[in-house]
Amino acid sequence: MTVEHLLRTLTPQVLGTLVRRHGDFARCEDAVQEALIDAADAWSRNGVPEHPLGWLTTVAARRYVDLVRSDAARARREQAVHDAVPRDELLAPPPDAEPARDDLLELLLLCCHPALTPPAQMALTLRAVAGLTTAEIAAAFLVPDKTMGQRVSRAKQRLLEAGARFELPSSPADRERALTVVLHVLYLLFNEGYSASAGPRLRRPDLTEQAVRLTRELHARLPDHGETAGLLALMLLTEARGAARTGPDGTLVPLAEQDRSRWDRAAIAEGTDLITRTLAGHPVGPYQVQAAIAAVHSEAATAADTDWPQVLALYDVLHRLAPSSVAALNRAVAVAEVHGPRAALDVLDELERGVLAGHHRLLAVRAHVLERAGDADAAGAAFRQAARLAGNVAEQRFLLLRAARCGSVEDLPGSA
Repeated sequence: MTVEHLLRTLTPQVLGTLVRRHGDFARCEDAVQEALIDAADAWSRNGVPEHPLGWLTTVAARRYVDLVRSDAARARREQAVHDAVPRDELLAPPPDAEPARDDLLELLLLCCHPALTPPAQMALTLRAVAGLTTAEIAAAFLVPDKTMGQRVSRAKQRLLEAGARFELPSSPADRERALTVVLHVLYLLFNEGYSASAGPRLRRPDLTEQAVRLTRELHARLPDHGETAGLLALMLLTEARGAARTGPDGTLVPLAEQDRSRWDRAAIAEGTDLITRTLAGHPVGPYQVQAAIAAVHSEAATAADTDWPQVLALYDVLHRLAPSSVAALNRAVAVAEVHGPRAALDVLDELERGVLAGHHRLLAVRAHVLERAGDADAAGAAFRQAARLAGNVAEQRFLLLRAARCGSVEDLPGSA
């Protein structure tokens, strides 16, 4: 295990220990980030210590002491702070002095507090729980370091103002509602990594890796929670196709044209087994249904072997459980395969009267269906319009290539 991977694995354990001890999320999180920087430097030069968790916890606790003293001095309240927080509470215990405890769920709930906006929830989750630096998060979302730093700082201040606590909700219903937000943030994080909304690359494997890792750890904490298992299965089955989604030049390769020998069969087997067991033993939820759809695609040896009637039936179930415009758009593709392109165009006409009106993905699906219907001119125009609206360069290139195949030519992004 690399130093970087080890530090990211230890981050939630160390932060959980400090927040549980002091209840001061903002200072504790800052202290852990400083300790991570110290560890990255020291461990790279001198090797990983015998007790890395104890080492990191001790250094983070010392950094917390420094932050308390610094803040107290600036506010001219140093003596009051030292009276309120005894010295022995600020010092870290020696390694293994307190029993190990899994604080991942509490940390995720804190970072995904409903007082925060979804972008702030994702940023705080990546920094506090996944262990990414502010610069790494800023690079992932294509914003300046300063902008991301301000976003994280505002999120921590908002948690303080909202009186957010490091604890599980008391009632099962409140806990389920909070967990729903956590799963949604992890789902959004994975999707941003799998299909980046902007930038030159189609995928951001660093984000999908963090989303899968955190969901896997959450599933280990909650093995009997069906939707957590469903989300993990969905991620595994989807990411298994990641290597085949782009060609050598980075151009997007659609599912029907992918080289399926490049799919990760181990991840497919794990995801399929997980969703099969989950569906058999838990109430069905939206993530489980999406995982089942991904499993149907993964089981097909070729695109022609896909059981499209089963895919369409599963999308109908998903629509009943959790109606959404995105799911309806994906369902339209299945409608085209089962009932023909004309039926799918009727579905798309209805979607164009909703929130997806003018979205490049809706235009791209319409272009695909029009091409299947034999209307090359209309398909080419729709592909070009979708390309103009897409924020991701790899998607733009793919859509313009499709337009050219329909006889509609336009310069590719970056071409002279």
